[in-house]
Amino acid sequence: MHSLRLFSLAVPLVLLLSACGGGGGESAPVTPPVTSTGPTALVASSTVANRCEKPRTGSSVDLPGTLPDELTWVRSWIDETYLWYREVPATYQPQNFATPISYFDVLKTTATTASGKPKDQFHFTYTTAEWEASLNGVELGYGMLLALTRTTPPRKAVVTIVEPGSPADLAGLRRGDELQTVDGADFINAPDAASVKIINAGLSPAAQGTHTLAFSRNGSPVSASLQAVEVNTSAVLNQRVIDTPTGKVGYLTFNTHNNVAERQLVEAMRQFQAAGISDLVLDVRYNGGGYLDVASELAYMIAGPQATAGKTFEQVLFNDKTRPQAPVPFHAQSQGFAGPNPLPKGTPLPTLGLKRVTLLTTGNTCSASEAIINGLRGVDVQVNLIGGSTCGKPYGFYPTPNCGTTYFAVQFQGVNAKGFGDFADGMAPTCDVKDDYQHPLGDPAEGMLAAALRYRSSGNCTPATGAIRLPGSMERPADTAMRLLRPAYKEIAVLNR
Repeated sequence: MHSLRLFSLAVPLVLLLSACGGGGGESAPVTPPVTSTGPTALVASSTVANRCEKPRTGSSVDLPGTLPDELTWVRSWIDETYLWYREVPATYQPQNFATPISYFDVLKTTATTASGKPKDQFHFTYTTAEWEASLNGVELGYGMLLALTRTTPPRKAVVTIVEPGSPADLAGLRRGDELQTVDGADFINAPDAASVKIINAGLSPAAQGTHTLAFSRNGSPVSASLQAVEVNTSAVLNQRVIDTPTGKVGYLTFNTHNNVAERQLVEAMRQFQAAGISDLVLDVRYNGGGYLDVASELAYMIAGPQATAGKTFEQVLFNDKTRPQAPVPFHAQSQGFAGPNPLPKGTPLPTLGLKRVTLLTTGNTCSASEAIINGLRGVDVQVNLIGGSTCGKPYGFYPTPNCGTTYFAVQFQGVNAKGFGDFADGMAPTCDVKDDYQHPLGDPAEGMLAAALRYRSSGNCTPATGAIRLPGSMERPADTAMRLLRPAYKEIAVLNR
């Protein structure tokens, strides 16, 4: 799994990416803007699309162009498609920016939500090559996902997921291992810019190569020499059926809504259907989203035709310049996503016919994952959330490439069949339970899954022991909520045109 650049080179160290997107890519520093005396001239973005200052060698799309062409495209595209285009400050002029990315970075609303956080935390770019590879589950890295649970010294980063067969897995790393050093630099207390540079290079490798990371496991040191490679990541992991006194409960970890997710989810649901499960626990605590069509398929497989036939999964609302589109339905057949081992388009989807489902959530549960919750609630399926509040992202994108960069700007808001989509500050959990890094995901003793099983049987959020204090491994540090160190493109809702 791809790692992210964690810190700026300033001291103290500053986290660049929040839990729900808003960072990522190779953005150049923003040149201080100069207030213009007149508005920016806008043209149809199509007239300057793919006119590149430096056309890519071998590209069949790029045309010779100039930096002003690219800057004009960015500004015109934002004006045409951005949901809040009327709220973009008029003070930023293209001639004051050295790159189209630095210009794009400031072309967004400055409004805030009811809680005071920025309304738009989801404005970012990636290289087109990286974005397209990610859709097939391919990411440069070690095959592990780190969670930053403390941002100030002594900092704490914990391994949450290890991809089977990846360099991290082959090195023996496990969920719960705590990062200590990166290529000899002290991650926990790094005091200087030189150490930070080493840490950034090791956690966010720009190319294939070997790095040494040291961890602590229950107080004992664990050193891993890790080769950064192109890792094929799984959308679905840890599938199992849990026998309980009141029936069989299906469980799976669902990590991302990408091309490979469709087949993996369908195969999992077929097995749950054959096993005769009566309840499902869907673990999306680390799932930042992806394709809305995948979310729709999964919601249909959970609820079945009796709840969803003829109903809207999500209606997407655009700005007043964009032609309205038909609602996204609950898909009863596969959409045939491209990628390795695709499921043929039109394959009938299996269904569980559940009237109740439990999702395990955190502040890293975003976008298309939240759409599953909202879409099912829109057709009166009971959705219980065990864990933490979701990230609050009822918005989505049509990722658009231009000259080798893919741009992500909020272009729509999603609402369910009841017209609800107002959860920019997140969806509150039914039971507030912290992440438990000391147990494997899918272990019935793992804190969040144990709470889900307990709530299912008793309707009670209180631990059976009566304890009011969670184990230290499940405490939320005072300075921050847990943040996954992952690319911003993993926290999105995407519609196919």
